[in-house]
This record gives sequence, C-alpha cells and structure tokens, in this order.
Amino acid sequence: MLMNPKCTVAPGLAAIDWSAPWLAPWRDRGECVAQSVLAGVAQPAALNQAALAPVCFVPQSELPPGSAYEQYIFDTKRVPTRDGLHDFFNGLVWQGFPLTKKRLNVLQAAQIERSGIQPVRGPARDALTLFDENAALLQAPDALWDALVAKDWQRLFVDLRPLWRQADLVLFGHALMEKLVSPRKSITAHVYRVLAAEDSMASMDAWLARDLTADRLAAKPFAHLPVLGVPGWWSANEDPMFYRDASVFRPSKAQSALAACPLN
Repeated sequence: MLMNPKCTVAPGLAAIDWSAPWLAPWRDRGECVAQSVLAGVAQPAALNQAALAPVCFVPQSELPPGSAYEQYIFDTKRVPTRDGLHDFFNGLVWQGFPLTKKRLNVLQAAQIERSGIQPVRGPARDALTLFDENAALLQAPDALWDALVAKDWQRLFVDLRPLWRQADLVLFGHALMEKLVSPRKSITAHVYRVLAAEDSMASMDAWLARDLTADRLAAKPFAHLPVLGVPGWWSANEDPMFYRDASVFRPSKAQSALAACPLN
C-alpha cells in the first residue's frame, strides 16, 4: 500500500457526512476511499485501489507545466489529482460514471484540437466544463420536469410533492458535491434530464455517454435546481415557506416580467 510520505490528512474529507441523502449513490465506494486517505494513503493511490476507472490517478505534480489538464488525460489516461475534496469527488465520479467521464474528456480534447487553448473558452468547452463540475441527473415524470423548467417552485415542490417518489436525482458534478459538504440553501445544480428508464448507475452511465454531444451541451439543455429543495434531502423544506425565499427560488423571467407589468 502506497502511503503519503508527508502523511497529511487531505483537508475536508473528515467533514463528509456520508448519511446525507444526496450521497446515498456514492456512499459504498466513497466512504471506503475516504477512510483510506484519512488513514494516510495518498489520495491518488486510494482512488486507484478501487480499480473501477479507465484511468490512473497520479499526483498533480505529474502534469507538465503549461499542459492542458484535459489534453493530458486524453493523451496519457492519467488524471492529475490533488489532495482535498474537489479531486476526491472527481475521482469518485470517474469510478461511478467511467463511460461518461471518458466521453466528456474526448469531447474536451476535440474542442482543444479545434480551437487550441484560448484565454476564453468557447460555448462548447464552457458547457462541457459546467456539466463536469456542476451537473445533476434527473429521471422524473414530465410534470416535474415541466415545473422545474418553468421555475414554478410551488407546483414543483408543494403541489407535486408526492410525485417526487417517482423521481431520481443523482449528483454528477464533483464541484457540486464538494459544495454540499457544507450545505447551504443557495447551492444550485445544473440539471440534465435522463430520458431513459435506467435502473442503476452503470446503465445510466452507458445511456449518458451515448447521449452527450458538444452541440447538445452548448445549447444549454439545463434546468436550475436549488438541490436542498428536493423532498427528503433537507428537513427545513418540509415547511412550504422554505420555497418562498425568492433569493434562492427565483422566478422565471416571464414571471418577473408579469409581476413588473401586471394586467389591468
């Protein structure tokens, strides 16, 4: 077993609450890896022990100066990994969604080949990064999805609350998971709808890897969801007044325009 020579505990891993409902799909593999790191195993080595990803995790120092992170992964199948929550959750997503993460990396490398490394990313690269960092995957009945897209929070979370028993929301973005280690009401996911009835993370991964394209993501097919509003994810949202906080549950542009110019 490879140990971290400095034996420094990766900051933040001890703070992960694995009983949090949003981490339920990740707990079995994630808690074990976190315990290894907390016991002194170097974080890349602890991730490699799971042996479920199509890449190898290596220390961040192996990324050559001036090299693009995504291109390096594409060329070497090695993921530079720092200590800490952000890269820890990135490693878990590589294990849980290996086909999708590989697909995202292929799409990123294609964008780099087309446009090079620019100071400002184009819309496709922006969307690919946004998905990688902050996406959540939703399987849900049409009524829930329509209310989410419309930002009709009363209908989504109060009127249709029983319908959430037929929905499944899985966190994908590793930055999103990192933020939720310290939950705040305002934390918002970019939700991508899964249209196939997948019954496992592996089958969802296979479907998603087939579905994602740079053009599709550049079209911004996301809905914005303050994730602590999901029924069963946060005790405070059992009170319907939770959703009246317009600084978090913001109205749509159409709703705002209507409120500003009410009909006589």
